[in-house]
Amino acid sequence: MLMSEVFEVLQSRGFVEKTTHDQELDAYLEHGPATCYIGFDPTASSLHIGSLVPIMALAHMQRCGHRPIALVGGGTGMVGDPSGKTEMRKMLTRKAIDENAAGIKRQLSRFIDFAEDRALLLNNADWLSDLTYIGFLRDIGRHFSVNRMLKAESYRMRLDAEEGLSFIEFNYMLLQAYDFLQLHADHGCRLQMGGSDQWGNIVAGIELVRKLKQETVFGITFPLITTSAGVKMGKTAKGAVWLDPDRTTPYDYYQYWVNSDDRDVVRFLSLFTFLPMTEIEAVKSFEGSDLNLAKSVLAY
Repeated sequence: MLMSEVFEVLQSRGFVEKTTHDQELDAYLEHGPATCYIGFDPTASSLHIGSLVPIMALAHMQRCGHRPIALVGGGTGMVGDPSGKTEMRKMLTRKAIDENAAGIKRQLSRFIDFAEDRALLLNNADWLSDLTYIGFLRDIGRHFSVNRMLKAESYRMRLDAEEGLSFIEFNYMLLQAYDFLQLHADHGCRLQMGGSDQWGNIVAGIELVRKLKQETVFGITFPLITTSAGVKMGKTAKGAVWLDPDRTTPYDYYQYWVNSDDRDVVRFLSLFTFLPMTEIEAVKSFEGSDLNLAKSVLAY
């Protein structure tokens, strides 16, 4: 049973779906400060509320005394993550990716304190862009089994889709695993977190570090957050709900949350606010105007 402070916070608030090496992970977090990272895909200049779970997880890590790394995928963004997609992502130019990365950095700074290295904001283009193909295949590619890669859920979904899986996307898992290796070597990072669709990529990174460095590193994944109506978080009739006021107005953003289904209020307060769980638990008994008041607290 994991008992470290930050894990208890994450688990009690609904962030945890799967973990690796439970006892060793608990010891790592208990005897911190630990260094952890989450990758953010720079496919747009703004994140949307689907990104709030990983953002809040990093914020909780920092509040519990650990050091988060927010990794902008400037390098992997040029390849495209096939996870959770039935078709190939649109290929972006380096200029567009850099502009998007700059916008994401500004947004993350509202949630996480990057002063005096209390957290790090990195871009994997800094090390991936200079890799040589033959050298990467010899040093990194030889540690991967194609048979095992094809069993990963992210690849299986694409193999069954009409468009199939492109070779450039097939390399994505290797590049993300290499990120973990690089962050471990440069910053002592031993924990990667991400959405449930990232499980295969996270495990690949853990295995690569083990093979090359004989070190144990860890993974935590978050559940896919859907509304009680079964709709993916952040999707509306108008499209995505963005964290950028120029894309989603503050009024529309507020309205999205204040119109939450009654059944979702407690869960959303747990995930998307820093309110104490004792206060949130009390909301379970609310009805009518009291519940509407709780929704306005969530929205605010």
